[in-house]
Amino acid sequence: MLNKTIGQILPEAAASFADKTALIFGERTFSFIELDALSSRIANGLTAMGIEPGDRVTLYAQNGWEWVVAYYGIAKTGAVLNPINVMLTPDEVGYVVKDCGAKALFTTADRAAPILDLKDETDLAEIVTFGDGAPDGAVAFDDLVANGSDAFDIASVEATSLGKICYTSGTTGFPKGAMLSHRNVVLNAAMTAAMNMRVADDVQLTALPCAHVYGAAIMNLCMLLGSTFVLMERFDAGEMMDAVQIHKATITDGVPTMYFYMLAHPEFDKFDLSSITRAVVGGQTMPVAKSEEWTEKVGSPMLELWGMTELAGPGIMQHSYGENRLGAAGIEMPYFRAKIVDPEDVSRELPIGEVGELMVSGSFVMMGYFGNEEATKEAIEPDGWLHSGDLAKMDDEGYIFMVDRKKDMILTAGYNIYPAEIERVISGHPAVAMVGVGAKADAEKGEIAKAYVVLKPDEQALPEDIQKHCRDHLAAYKVPREVQIVPDLPTTSTGKILRRELHTLEESDAAAAE
Repeated sequence: MLNKTIGQILPEAAASFADKTALIFGERTFSFIELDALSSRIANGLTAMGIEPGDRVTLYAQNGWEWVVAYYGIAKTGAVLNPINVMLTPDEVGYVVKDCGAKALFTTADRAAPILDLKDETDLAEIVTFGDGAPDGAVAFDDLVANGSDAFDIASVEATSLGKICYTSGTTGFPKGAMLSHRNVVLNAAMTAAMNMRVADDVQLTALPCAHVYGAAIMNLCMLLGSTFVLMERFDAGEMMDAVQIHKATITDGVPTMYFYMLAHPEFDKFDLSSITRAVVGGQTMPVAKSEEWTEKVGSPMLELWGMTELAGPGIMQHSYGENRLGAAGIEMPYFRAKIVDPEDVSRELPIGEVGELMVSGSFVMMGYFGNEEATKEAIEPDGWLHSGDLAKMDDEGYIFMVDRKKDMILTAGYNIYPAEIERVISGHPAVAMVGVGAKADAEKGEIAKAYVVLKPDEQALPEDIQKHCRDHLAAYKVPREVQIVPDLPTTSTGKILRRELHTLEESDAAAAE
């Protein structure tokens, strides 16, 4: 895997697995040979447009079979993949396209219309649209498929060369483009598979966006192994559990909120989830209480992981043959190293059990940020260790426990409070479906912790009930000073809770009361 490129994945899979089902999306099913042929048609179309190795090509669309085909078609040309969040606004898309110098962009017709002007303002030469009705100035994806050839000679590029640029969320300013080599991407996918003992016989189900590094790692590992990849356009709890039944899925991957929604579904007990042998979760910390509830009801272990865009996916995972130590993100993956350091002095590694910044190194670490040497130097130390921005601790057997994001820490009257710790405790309340904790300005204490709680269907709890539960399990200064019961929580396109947007729930609640 050290010397394999992204473009080599599908041709090799087609040679090994041929007519086996590779992808299921809605009512459509594709074999490995079919996916390989379709992606070659796209590669031929891109080459005819003038796309060459090293050119950047943006993918801006919801999950779909076309997205998967385009991804591998782009990779075959030797062009650099640039998958972006489908929730970005036209202005945000424009920023990314300009920043990375994209030459072509794949999207849907409705998303293409507001960004057609980018062809006049940037290096963007072509916009390819999925589905019917390509607007003037765009090329129909279906035309590329219809007119292309099934044969394509994959561009010769080095595994260590740039294969992908994935932009960070930009929560602390403009988004930065993490440059990932082919080796970063392919090796991460292979080692993710190894940690969970994933095999060709697995039926993998996910609703994670393929544009996200976690979703892409799952897609790539399925193609590497010959597993069947069942992809949902977007997450819906009922549809997800129905898909498990229909396809007899053996493994699922998702963020915590996806599992929260499934567990809280009013008809949960009517679904047969017995085919699942492993449920994998990442993106945010998974409360132990929810992992235990899942295992009790479904029978499969809940295996946690931690990763970063800058690593092309996971870096720390629970191993299926090791102890599933609940509350921990897991252990170091192969080709990867982690350490806990003093946030104020990164040269000082902290003793076992102490909380500090998690730093990582190894073959998953990005090449740097595209066109941004200053940000690269801030993120990667001269010795190659990458700052994660996460606070964590390690036990004496190498299990790493995520504490929280450094930027999410709440400072109240001189005390450090970690929202994730409060969230884990509140999740243990029997009436709670999910919870987000954020900071609220306070004249006396500077900041206080406020919890926004979603209750399970047909369950009742008052804010004071939640606070009492917290007092039973947390030091007094950690108990949220305010609790608000809400119908839902703001989330990203991957389903991660957006703590920085929790305050909008308070504002909308106040507006409704007026």
